[in-house]
Amino acid sequence: MRRPRTAAVLLAALALAVAGCSSSGGKDSEENAAGGSGGGKPATTERLRIAMVTHSGEGDTFWDIVQRGAKDAAAKDNVEFLYAANKEGKEQAQLVQTYIDQEVDGIVVTLAKPEALRDVVRKAVAAGIPVVTINSGGQFSRELGALGHIGQDESVAGEAVGEELGKRGKKKVLCVIHEQGNVSLEERCAGVRKTFGGTVENLNVDGTNMPAATSSIEAKLQSGKDIDAVVTLGAPFAAASVQAKRTAGSGAEIDTFDLNAEVVKRLKAKEVGFAVDQQPYLQGYLAVDGLWLNRTNGNVVGGGKPVLTGPALVTEKDVPALEKLTADGTR
Repeated sequence: MRRPRTAAVLLAALALAVAGCSSSGGKDSEENAAGGSGGGKPATTERLRIAMVTHSGEGDTFWDIVQRGAKDAAAKDNVEFLYAANKEGKEQAQLVQTYIDQEVDGIVVTLAKPEALRDVVRKAVAAGIPVVTINSGGQFSRELGALGHIGQDESVAGEAVGEELGKRGKKKVLCVIHEQGNVSLEERCAGVRKTFGGTVENLNVDGTNMPAATSSIEAKLQSGKDIDAVVTLGAPFAAASVQAKRTAGSGAEIDTFDLNAEVVKRLKAKEVGFAVDQQPYLQGYLAVDGLWLNRTNGNVVGGGKPVLTGPALVTEKDVPALEKLTADGTR
């Protein structure tokens, strides 16, 4: 059984909210926002433990940014933040079960492989542990009893990419899927195919083996000289595709989902045409902050509806505004 929130805790949360309204502006607020980590004293509400379980593969820097947001929110909210990840659905479900057994105060989870997570997410909700889903599988969130979902609509994001490629005059696109069975990645390529007037071919690569992934992209570009655009579905694979393009002697444009410092560097050098920013920092931050608000003040961010953090298409024109933020690990 979950321990109830006492009236005293709720009153403390309300007092904190009132204090925040009266003291959050001015110079201190600007400095905290610029610093990314909030600063100031943590909340005076009861210490909570919130766990996040994702489908991250080894070395995927996207999740470093998600964790940065989550940790910043946890520091502000007097929360102990716990993190675990496994790219395999069964193992990810076991990690969620571990946190249920530990009776944490909230769980953040991704649903890249929803079939593997269905039962354990429902189990967490039945145990009185509030759940927020982020990043992937948003369409399954509500039916599993989660408070809500935070992320971008993957189909809409893919459609935006397809439209942009059409505007750029592209005819044949290679869509690189770095994790087989990930519903969100499949939705992205399907979205591209829906709005793109030319041909879209999917290529599955092993996202945990970058040399092998690079070789697979290179081989496809060598055999498909008519490919004039490569769309990668994660920031680390943009650089791999730039290398594969160079080795293959291809003239294809490289575009990518997601953003990090390396992608901004490639945008600046015009080695990448555009990137889709879904604001991973915001996904981590809002998930932890939303669970804290729910536990201490009964709030539900978004009223149970998906809270969208993207997509936004960024190009070399956006580099000046993004260089410092990506270097700081918040974009």
